[in-house]
Amino acid sequence: MADALVLVDIQNDFCEGGAMGVDGGIGVAARAGAHALAHRGAYAHIVATADWHIDPGDHFSAQPDFVDSWPVHCVADSPGAELRPELGPAVPLIEALFRKGEYEAAYSGFEGTAADGSGLADWLRERGAASLDVAGIATDYCVRATVLDALRAGFDVTVLTDLVAGVAPESARRALAEMEAAGATLAEAGERAQGEPVRDEPAQGEAAQKTAQQGAVEQGTAAQKTAHQGQADQPRGSANQPRRKAGE
Repeated sequence: MADALVLVDIQNDFCEGGAMGVDGGIGVAARAGAHALAHRGAYAHIVATADWHIDPGDHFSAQPDFVDSWPVHCVADSPGAELRPELGPAVPLIEALFRKGEYEAAYSGFEGTAADGSGLADWLRERGAASLDVAGIATDYCVRATVLDALRAGFDVTVLTDLVAGVAPESARRALAEMEAAGATLAEAGERAQGEPVRDEPAQGEAAQKTAQQGAVEQGTAAQKTAHQGQADQPRGSANQPRRKAGE
């Protein structure tokens, strides 16, 4: 098992019924939550990333091109920015939430910051994490950007292929191939966890989510009230997709 589990943008607006919903997103939320809970003792750290838009400029558009501009989504303190409820009991295990995109486009979780202002790479390094398992939404957008940045930062990365959902099958397949070519390992969660010990005690969290009004992750808390987060959007240069469809 990796040192850390990174949950990418598992938010209401990126799941079915959301402003930019991906088919299969709710299923990913449920499976990722179950995985985190079942293997909480095998990961030293569990963190999450989220879009949290305040005024991202031309990242929002009434006539989006779905490459550099998008429909309004994951607005700070809105229901669409909240983590999916299917994450359920796993949410208190999240030690830090890295929000991104307040005033600009942000696709990679490594562009986000935690409540204390630290970036994801530094936060992980300070805690000795060298290997990451990555799950979340969307395979061909924020998962892709987060994984590629993690590899550039020197982390060993495994993409949990049954815990991701893409905008469209073809672009998701291309993204997985690109991540693998860049050095990531592709594996299903069950294969990845096979033979790893799972302890009964919950992982110790340095940060759990506070209320949306407070808009931060509180250090030392082990329970979530309401979590409002922001998406990791499409990396620039990705294929133009007019709608989010069933993905991998």
